[in-house]
Amino acid sequence: MTFSNVFDTYAWDDVKQSIYAKTPADVASALARPRRDLEDLKALLSPAAAPFLEQMAQLSHQSTLKRFGKVIQLYVPLYLSNECQNICTYCGFSFDNKLPRRTLTDAEILREAEALKQMGYEHVLLVTGEATQTVGVEYFKRVLRLLTPHFAHISMEVQPLDQPDYEELVPLGLNTVLVYQETYHRDDYRKHHPKGKKANFEYRLDTPDRLGRAKVHKIGLGVLIGLEDWRTDCFFTGLHLQYLEKTYWQTKYSISFPRLRPYSGGVPPKVEMSDRELVQLICAYRLFNEEVELSLSTRESEVFRNHAIRLGITSMSAGSKTNPGGYVVEPQSLEQFEISDERSPAEIAALIRAQGYEPVWKDWDRSLVALE
Repeated sequence: MTFSNVFDTYAWDDVKQSIYAKTPADVASALARPRRDLEDLKALLSPAAAPFLEQMAQLSHQSTLKRFGKVIQLYVPLYLSNECQNICTYCGFSFDNKLPRRTLTDAEILREAEALKQMGYEHVLLVTGEATQTVGVEYFKRVLRLLTPHFAHISMEVQPLDQPDYEELVPLGLNTVLVYQETYHRDDYRKHHPKGKKANFEYRLDTPDRLGRAKVHKIGLGVLIGLEDWRTDCFFTGLHLQYLEKTYWQTKYSISFPRLRPYSGGVPPKVEMSDRELVQLICAYRLFNEEVELSLSTRESEVFRNHAIRLGITSMSAGSKTNPGGYVVEPQSLEQFEISDERSPAEIAALIRAQGYEPVWKDWDRSLVALE
């Protein structure tokens, strides 16, 4: 059994209708509960929850303090390659987007890593396009051997792999894998992924199952907000999380909620999400699940990130570059998407401290042990 078996028992339109039918009484009932189920998540995601935003924010803040304390983990993406065999309508690395392609060499990777170490980072997120011939398992094994001596925590956001592949990478230092479904709407998924291995909706949907069976320490979930109705997509993310926690209970989980950002020639968002709605989503996830880590990237504006720290966020990126070699090797190469918050890691760390929180630069679990 995989999540596909659970997913197939739900119909998108029925779920959407159920969310939009929730009433203020449903929201009030959800907020009054000490533990919340999937129906409560629907209520907290619904338009009916908008007038309750202040109460949701206060409860989310309290819940986060109880579980995570006043710490924010800092991480940074290290883009290794922009080569990609997929056509994705929203991505600057899409196969049909004519741009110079490059994959970093070992020496270039170490130069980028040294730049990140000088910024203070101990947690790095490795990112590539999906090009199995160029950046496949053997490349990932080589990169992990290169970087494990230099970083306390290594995450990856690359193409979905088979379970045996993950089982080879874990002993080499792989801690976390992020795999975003992009959207749980089958038809829209196919529309936005017309060519390449990523076009296989079911293979991507069951990737977290393969990660769980491979005993990867932490799995990251999420959708690209803007491709479809965000409330429905984010309910399915919550459903996916609940299934995974019950099935692979020894694994940890995180959720990201990237809003679609532009690149030259890219598809505009089908659905716009306001800042208030993003606050609602962050709080809804925290109230639904006290244990899940919530991550906010530099896609969001300075103003929003300044105010999001107290909402329920547990990790943030800072000083991010979304192009291979973007830190020192080739700063002017084409980025995957536009960054909104361009402040340095030192500035973000100072912001976190100014709000009474402690920036954590290295492995989350080790840091929590030190704080206990």
